[in-house]
Amino acid sequence: MAVGALIEMEFAPRGALIGLDLGTKTIGVAVCDPDRKLATGVETVARTNFTKDAARVLALATERSAVGFVLGLPINMDGTEGPRAQSTRAFARNFAKLTELPIGLWDERLSTAAVERELIGHDVSRAKRAAVIDQHAAMYILQGALDRLAHSKK
Repeated sequence: MAVGALIEMEFAPRGALIGLDLGTKTIGVAVCDPDRKLATGVETVARTNFTKDAARVLALATERSAVGFVLGLPINMDGTEGPRAQSTRAFARNFAKLTELPIGLWDERLSTAAVERELIGHDVSRAKRAAVIDQHAAMYILQGALDRLAHSKK
């Protein structure tokens, strides 16, 4: 399966997408409704090894009848790709070997920082923020991609 920039990906016209925020210790997972209006948090997967991590993400996709994936690509502020972006691309390449579903990459610059500010603005405690930050970052990534997809249809 091809891995590419989101705007170049061909997703089915309808169906849930799974958004992933790949961290070094966790993977935040979000999903959208079949009409692709709203992203919601699903789970934070504690990373162990690629095989187990991928199996859990694929199980979540199956449970929700997902038709594709959107992975947050951590681009540097100057537009270059560093080690984290390379790690995400490697995950995407390996993950693509396990599924026929399309995988899009979405520029996630500042997603975690934006989510952190939002949670602080809602007076969420540090402990509660730590528990949900990865899911919320995945929601932020997926919602940005959904908005772009909706805009490109117009």
